[in-house]
Amino acid sequence: MQVAHCEDFPVTLPPGHRFPIAKYALLRQRLLAEGVLAPEQVVAARPAAIDDVMAVHDSEYVFGVLDGSLDRRAVQRIGFPWSEELVLRSLTSVGATLMALESALSTAPGAARFGAALAGGTHHAHRGFGSGYCVFNDLAVAAQKALDTERARRVLVFDVDVHQGDGTATIFEAEPRVFTCSLHGARNFPARKQTSDLDVPLADGIGDDEYLSALDNALDEALERSRPDLVLVQGGVDVLGTDRLGRFALTHAGVRERDRRVLARFHAERLPLVLTLGGGYSDPIEASVAAYANTYREAVALYGARGSASGRHELQEP
Repeated sequence: MQVAHCEDFPVTLPPGHRFPIAKYALLRQRLLAEGVLAPEQVVAARPAAIDDVMAVHDSEYVFGVLDGSLDRRAVQRIGFPWSEELVLRSLTSVGATLMALESALSTAPGAARFGAALAGGTHHAHRGFGSGYCVFNDLAVAAQKALDTERARRVLVFDVDVHQGDGTATIFEAEPRVFTCSLHGARNFPARKQTSDLDVPLADGIGDDEYLSALDNALDEALERSRPDLVLVQGGVDVLGTDRLGRFALTHAGVRERDRRVLARFHAERLPLVLTLGGGYSDPIEASVAAYANTYREAVALYGARGSASGRHELQEP
């Protein structure tokens, strides 16, 4: 079981910036300190190749990001100030998901058929522009890579972030081999929703039981309609009731049960799975980090090799 991180390429954001960039390092530290993952399982990601990024993004946009020539409106839409650090970090975030893809598709004896990135899930990046703190769409790059290398025939992107996976939906709107499914807040960002293959819009204030019922139905329908041989999961924890940008009312127990059901269902179908981090904006951010860590506890329980912590664990909160 391999998990890729991006902390070799940090980004410094302006004081007071709304994005909680520290969550990535905090999660890595927590997973290692609590023995959920062993140090040898957590590997440094490499920047993605430009050609892989341009397989799903317009070249004009990609080069605009690389050389800093995007106009002010395009930069504002992304939500991060441009810097060389941001370019490297964005490429490395995609690279982490590609490394997770390689792990999930490994045919080595005893391979877990699972890979994960302690980053990624940048589902608001469209073919020709970035948006909502998403520069390049790592989910789309990984799905396209699997198809182009003929290691997958049909890919399911299963997105449980509180915000719709609008960029992934538009990138693959004319690609029948990729099935996009998004469970999200009906009234949350983005204001203008796109059309996924399966959209499950949910009301503000939804709690654990109603959410989990909708999740079970979405899993059934997405699997029946997509018949995938590879699954990419966008596992945002911004569905937590403590999330500043979420508007849902899920508890830590509810989010962990969501993750257990998602991972267990695809594991039972014997499908290779790539897990990306997605959104999390609780205040304090430790609540999001705790929820992410619980996701990994569930992954470890299903996919075997782990650090010193083994089996199912008690619910962990900040």
